[in-house]
Amino acid sequence: MTVDVRELLDTFAAPGANAAQLLCDRHPAGDTAFTVIAADLGFEDISYGELREKSMQFAAALTSLGIRRGDHVATLMAKSAELVIALLGIWRVGAVNVPLFTAFAHDAIDFRLHASGARLVIADADQRGKLLPPGEVPTDASRPVVVARGEAFGYDLSLAEMVAGTGSFAGLERFAAGQDGAAGHDGGSVAVGGAGPIVQLFTSGTTGTPKGVPIPLRAVASFVGYHRFGLDVRDDDVFWNVADPGWAYGLYFALLAPMAAGNRSLLLSAGFTPELTWAVMEKFGVTNFAAAPTVYRALRAGSAAGEGHLLRRASSAGEPLTPDVISWGREALGLEVRDHYGQTELGMVAGNAWYEGFQEPIRSGSMGRPLPGWNVDVLAVDSDEPAAEGEPGRVAVNVPKSPFMWFEAYTDAPEKTAERYSADGSWYITGDAGRRDAEGYIYFSSRDDDVIIMAGYRIGPFDVESVLVTHAAIAEAAVIGTPDEIRGEVLEAFVVLRDPDAASAALVTELQQLVKTGFAAHAYPRRIHFVAELPKTPSGKVQRFVLRKDRAAMKDLD
Repeated sequence: MTVDVRELLDTFAAPGANAAQLLCDRHPAGDTAFTVIAADLGFEDISYGELREKSMQFAAALTSLGIRRGDHVATLMAKSAELVIALLGIWRVGAVNVPLFTAFAHDAIDFRLHASGARLVIADADQRGKLLPPGEVPTDASRPVVVARGEAFGYDLSLAEMVAGTGSFAGLERFAAGQDGAAGHDGGSVAVGGAGPIVQLFTSGTTGTPKGVPIPLRAVASFVGYHRFGLDVRDDDVFWNVADPGWAYGLYFALLAPMAAGNRSLLLSAGFTPELTWAVMEKFGVTNFAAAPTVYRALRAGSAAGEGHLLRRASSAGEPLTPDVISWGREALGLEVRDHYGQTELGMVAGNAWYEGFQEPIRSGSMGRPLPGWNVDVLAVDSDEPAAEGEPGRVAVNVPKSPFMWFEAYTDAPEKTAERYSADGSWYITGDAGRRDAEGYIYFSSRDDDVIIMAGYRIGPFDVESVLVTHAAIAEAAVIGTPDEIRGEVLEAFVVLRDPDAASAALVTELQQLVKTGFAAHAYPRRIHFVAELPKTPSGKVQRFVLRKDRAAMKDLD
């Protein structure tokens, strides 16, 4: 195992490491890299050879526009062959990709473009309008835009024409003027080395303003490690990670890791529905599936399980996996859904690994144990020493003992970076609260900011939420702490019902009793609010800080 970790680092962290070569060019040209699937289940296979040829042509076009090593190029694109071609073209010239989630509105996009200093945007035609404030039209002073999957007009360029080597870049001399890289492209690719950045991704904003995370090429070593050991993706698997590449789990493990490993990956270009998901699984014979807990809950609630699935592995990440999904997986899929833990700044560092050499029985509520290449522990609340077994504390990564560790600092945010590290730099503090048992299994409790302290007891919302969602009437639940003169804080729950008409005082009492008997007598929610939906980030993470603000405004309840 140590040899595998070292081999991956020797490959991706080497001073001469080349992203295009490692992600594409070294693989057999005839091997399928991606299968892109449409809503009607029509599909297109794209090989590594096609990716190489088309991304080289696109890189030449980028170079002619003056894009050079270190420049930031944003992509506002759905899952498609064009997205992969664009990314590889960006990396061939040594530029840095800034992924933008297609569900974002103008303000979220504009924030990330300005924060990253992106010089060029590649956008799907149906996303083009979001790049300017409503009502405005592009001018020759606007940031240059390359339009994909649709027709380009006015000042825009066409990705299809750039890839085909046709069309004109006239009118963009202003953009290329004075750029060192504008002389042309020799068909090769720039080696940025293991320390060179290839992506600047922004955190999801679960607890505040999104922060820029520079991702170096050497981080791909850890992504492949998770791909192998956490997900257990094999060469003969049909692998499908449904996460959007505008976010870390989709970018790292639906695109980067499969490309680096030379494995075929499915990309569904249509929106999610339970019925379409089952249909894709059955038609394409998916054997290895990864998704967020919200996807599994939607599959459970939205349709009967497909009888023809061939799944041998099912994994979850992004939010803690509640026990109800694991139970459903055993019944509906015939296998357990295994929970994994990570962050934008890390990739995946712990989990209930699928790889046979690390596979162990699932412990209810546990995110599992540290994955190869990582050392994860729980520190005491008031010191940078490991907490006692079972004691609540802060989930942290031991930097010197984690050879896969790659995050160093947020972009232009030294104070936020300092919050992430212990004073001596030996611990990366995740900002999550949890505990560790005697065998090293780690249990997520909450974000540090979400920990509830009631009468001296530290209570993690996830523990209570996990019990609430076992009730047949509950679709989702989120728990927060609210001020209390006697106890300091008490728990309140926001609950989404499967049937909104089921809300009643009797159900409130029933849910409170469920928590008393299923978790702890003192940790039941004093109030339960029935709501239509929970506030979430675009990637599906519950924003409890928004619930706290909403609750503070409910003066009539105090």
